[in-house]
Amino acid sequence: MDHTDPEKKRERSSSSGSRPDYAHHDRAGSPEHQDVARQRLGVSQKLANPLEGLSPERLAAMGEEYARLAGLTSDEDLRAFRLGAMIAGDQKNRYDTIPDLTDREREVLERETTHKWSNPRMLYWVIAICSLCAAVQGMDETVVNGAQIFYKVHFGIGSTSQRDTWLVGLVNGAPYLCCAVVGCWITDPMNRYFGRRGTVFISCLISALACFWQAFTNNWYHMFIARFFLGFGIGPKSATTPIFAAECSPPRLRGALVMQWQVWTAFGIMLGYVADLAFYPVPDRGIALGLNWRLMMGSAMIPAVVVCALAYVCPESPRWYLTKNRHRDAFASVCQLRYEKVQAARDLFYTHTLLQAEKEAMSMGSSTNRLKELFTIRRNRNALVASEIVMFLQQFCGVNIIAYFSSEIFRTAGYSEVSALAASLGFGVINFLFALPAFYTIDTFGRRNLLLTTFPLMAIFMLFTGFSFWIPESSPAHIGCIALGIYLFGMVYSPGEGPVPFTYSAEAYPLYIRPIGMSLATATTWFFNFILAVTWPSMLTAFRPQGGFGWYAAWNVIGFFLVLLFVPETKEKTLEELDGVFDVPLRNHAAYGMKQVGYFWQRYVFRRRDAVKPVVPVSGGMEWREKEVVRDKVGDRDGSGRV
Repeated sequence: MDHTDPEKKRERSSSSGSRPDYAHHDRAGSPEHQDVARQRLGVSQKLANPLEGLSPERLAAMGEEYARLAGLTSDEDLRAFRLGAMIAGDQKNRYDTIPDLTDREREVLERETTHKWSNPRMLYWVIAICSLCAAVQGMDETVVNGAQIFYKVHFGIGSTSQRDTWLVGLVNGAPYLCCAVVGCWITDPMNRYFGRRGTVFISCLISALACFWQAFTNNWYHMFIARFFLGFGIGPKSATTPIFAAECSPPRLRGALVMQWQVWTAFGIMLGYVADLAFYPVPDRGIALGLNWRLMMGSAMIPAVVVCALAYVCPESPRWYLTKNRHRDAFASVCQLRYEKVQAARDLFYTHTLLQAEKEAMSMGSSTNRLKELFTIRRNRNALVASEIVMFLQQFCGVNIIAYFSSEIFRTAGYSEVSALAASLGFGVINFLFALPAFYTIDTFGRRNLLLTTFPLMAIFMLFTGFSFWIPESSPAHIGCIALGIYLFGMVYSPGEGPVPFTYSAEAYPLYIRPIGMSLATATTWFFNFILAVTWPSMLTAFRPQGGFGWYAAWNVIGFFLVLLFVPETKEKTLEELDGVFDVPLRNHAAYGMKQVGYFWQRYVFRRRDAVKPVVPVSGGMEWREKEVVRDKVGDRDGSGRV
């Protein structure tokens, strides 16, 4: 998920005033390789703000030139693009310096800042479609939670033998295996040929058909094939829908609207638990191998069918039209998403200019070279390491053993079947409600701080849940403590490791290499999702719940140290600042992380106000130095954090 706006957010110039020294990206590299690195990252700087430094007169001329090129030659359209280009180039939003704007246009432009949620209904219609897609995703993932209680018995894989536990895990993980090896990698060609709407329609159609198919299976390998096919719907949909929302949203609202994916996926997860509980008491009615689990598996097709019916009622992404040189269609589309033509012209002109800069970046070598540069350029390699860490840990923190197997976990704890489904619904409700604060926490506390705070808590609650299985089953505390541990885990996961990984990955990579980096990041999270799903039933049998939960508690502890040592902060960093932060040897950042621990203990445990706060290591002559004394806000005279 991409919470921030990585294109607009980094338009500001760096406050540090020191550019990274790219000559030291890899000292072992050839001069030619270093020149390519400098050129790549120079283009990435240009991508941050392609209109920087242009005069209003030049911007107006460029806007009119683009309008004529696009075939938008009416006086009204030419005026809109002249003014729109001037507004796009003025990052300080000084509308009073543009005398030709009408009072209505000034009012609308001002309301973008003062009332950012005031937008045309069509924009919210697009977001509603994207939110429904997220609900489809959530239901696809969790209806199996209750259904497996029944179908694994009917399919003859319900015993605790090694063969059966692995088959249960394989069937549950089939969609994520498909996503990792195929689904994520067909997203780009599907978007290229069918557009955002087309990809959403096709992926939801596949999801609907696969859910219908699952309801009519009669053996485990037939269910495996149907669920593997479901991955062709999950993979492209999960990658395309946030992009669709981002490309239609105004810049100031983009982060919040893109975050809808995380929130409504959690809502869909909750709906999956609701469906499991609602269809549990349905009798077989003479249906071979049972009816209730078939209704559970098939129920996820309902929101998918709704999306298919409504997808083409909303406009296509203007950016996608631009990639096809359909400029008139792009303008017509963005006009439906903005109140005034000046707004539409501004956003379309800026997007067109940005696309030209991206083409320049993408023309520099083949995609194979760009993939190689993920590993050979230190700035990219460090971003890759950090992104892969948070993506891997999104799965190995253990959240999806609860999402996919909570009903089985609660049954193991001594719950009845219906009570286990009800307890699973409680986890779904908590997962949804505590995802809502992510709108605030992710940009207030920062990505790194959220992870460093929540990983220890997740480890504690995971360990607490596992140890609760040692409480005698005759005691009411046995069931109560297990449920409490799972719910507390959900509370700290949802605003932390839930939304951070996709947001972080979208920010960490330079723009020119971001598509490849995000494809790899998405494939990583789905691959380890599959590993978790396929191994948990066997782990539960071999290690018992105490060992299984202890295993993932240990990974949360490991996750804390991996984040501490190798994951820099990206919140509110400009592109130049991110280049400097990531272009540092990992050993320097690891040393910084360890000094952070020392500062924390001295300042907050031993209450020493003269504790020296470490400074983030940055390349370009600022590597690893500390101020003599940096006082915490509590100890500052003016509370500003300055000495």
